[in-house]
Amino acid sequence: MKNKVLMGLAAVAMVAFLSSCGKVPQAKIDATNVAIDSAKVAEASVYVPAEFAAVQDSMKAITAAVEVQKSKMFKNFKKIEVKLDETIAAAKKVQADAVAKKAEIKKEVETLMTDIKAVIEDNGKLFKKAPRGKEGAQVLEQMKTEMAAIDAAVVEGQGMYDKGAYMDALNKVKAAKENADKINGELKDAIAKVSGKKVVKK
Repeated sequence: MKNKVLMGLAAVAMVAFLSSCGKVPQAKIDATNVAIDSAKVAEASVYVPAEFAAVQDSMKAITAAVEVQKSKMFKNFKKIEVKLDETIAAAKKVQADAVAKKAEIKKEVETLMTDIKAVIEDNGKLFKKAPRGKEGAQVLEQMKTEMAAIDAAVVEGQGMYDKGAYMDALNKVKAAKENADKINGELKDAIAKVSGKKVVKK
């Protein structure tokens, strides 16, 4: 009789254990989704895309694993719960990293804006000193068109910055800065060549 009672209690305990293991950890799933959504709002896909994609892939794998367990007679979500804990922590880190990266990019754009304006101003001064021979006039006309495009890119980049699209602004202004630097070098070379010839003639 005693053995039957013990066996009965053991069976009840086992059922209780399996039941506790067999419940979908919905609260953790919801919390993980909230953390991922928060990272998305922080523009993690823009500023830390690889890390954000890894978190999304992890959640997709978890969702698939949950469905597999739900189809089983004896369900066990213990390993999935561990994975959820890891994913929610990763999502929170991704969110923090995105915020930090966004601030870093913002500062970089501000510095780049200051730098490119200085180069544009210098180009304007050099443009007036550049040689205007037959071939030089055509080159200068082309440079003038390029400089106008650079000015327009800076205005567009500023608009992106004002809207908070710092990564787009960075890409736009960085490309414009490269072109402005190129023109700056070409103008200096042209002026140096003319100056060199004058020295030789003396």
